[in-house]
Amino acid sequence: MKKVYIVTDSTADLTKEDIKKYNLHIVPLTLLISGETYIDGVDVLPEQFLRMMASASELPKSSQPAVGVFKELYDELGKDGSEIISIHMTAGMSGTVKSAQAAAEMTDSKVTVIDSMFISHGLSFQVLEAAEMANAGNTSLEIVNRLNTVRKQTTLFVVVDVLDNLVKGGRIGKGRAMLGSLLNIKPIATLQDGVYTPVAKARSHKQVVAHLFKVFTEETTGKIIRGVGISQANGMKMAEPLKKLIEDSGVKEVKLTFTSPVISTHTGEGAIGFMYYTD
Repeated sequence: MKKVYIVTDSTADLTKEDIKKYNLHIVPLTLLISGETYIDGVDVLPEQFLRMMASASELPKSSQPAVGVFKELYDELGKDGSEIISIHMTAGMSGTVKSAQAAAEMTDSKVTVIDSMFISHGLSFQVLEAAEMANAGNTSLEIVNRLNTVRKQTTLFVVVDVLDNLVKGGRIGKGRAMLGSLLNIKPIATLQDGVYTPVAKARSHKQVVAHLFKVFTEETTGKIIRGVGISQANGMKMAEPLKKLIEDSGVKEVKLTFTSPVISTHTGEGAIGFMYYTD
């Protein structure tokens, strides 16, 4: 029976339950650390990766899945005429979308590739919406149109606890990092057009939580909150109090997950991501 399959990548911070429930297909990125290559989520897990990163002399690197991996999956899923919507992490941080697009041009299956413009739960919001609609019998066009709306109405913040990885990754200079560390500054950034963009600074975990909750409250007043997610890389000092504040404000479900190694490579240990979308 023909259907619409949903494909994504390993940065979506999806639970095993969601993957199984919606029959989602995950194409993992690869990680290079201390001269060894690992498949994200397959032979290295998030907490294990953080320990490895702490002892590594250089910043780990991630690379997008090979075009052939995508093509093989698309060929298999589409062999009966089923369609595929392939939704991936922002092209501003990875070549994953380009790999998927190249494979889509090579396969005989009908594939629509989407740059989510986000990572983590910001990506999974779109994946899960697409999966719900596909299960309900919506067409690919209807799903893609809905995802355009979800994308516009999603907000994502990243908060870095220590600045080491931002320096190693070239996002800030060593001088700024030294000053920031002395002042205990925790940069707060968004993904604007899929690109890491600093928007505020805080001097403590408590200030971070207060700032994020204030923005969340202001932006969601009078709107329907469709989803809230927090991802963390051993960042529970910020993640737990923020989750409690949001739940105490009346939001029934706040997803809290340990983020993908691909993301923690950029942010370093102690970071959190905070995401929500509305109608």
